[in-house]
Amino acid sequence: MGVTKTVLGEGNGQDYPKKGDTVTIEYTGNLYDHKEPATNHHRGTQFDTSIGRGDFKTAIGVGKVIRGWDEGVTQMSLGEKAILTISGYVISALTSEQFP
Repeated sequence: MGVTKTVLGEGNGQDYPKKGDTVTIEYTGNLYDHKEPATNHHRGTQFDTSIGRGDFKTAIGVGKVIRGWDEGVTQMSLGEKAILTISGYVISALTSEQFP
C-alpha cells in the first residue's frame, strides 16, 4: 500500500505520533476520482467526515484504523493539515470455474 501526503498547512515540525499514541483527527474521506482536476486533489464523492460530529480520537499505528492512516498520520507533525492519498487494494475475482 502506498500513501502520498500533500501538505496543506504546516505543523510544528517537532511532535510526531509514535506507534500506540492516541491522536485526535478531524477528517473528510473522499473517493479518488481521476476525472476531478489535480487542483482539487482528485477528490471525488465524499463518503465520510468527522466535521459536525466532533474530532475522531484513536490509537495510531496499531491497526485500529485503515492502514493508510496508520502509515500517513505518523508522518504528520502536531497541527499539520494534509491530504493523504491512499492507494487501494487490487482484488481479483474468481469465477466458479476457477475453484478447484
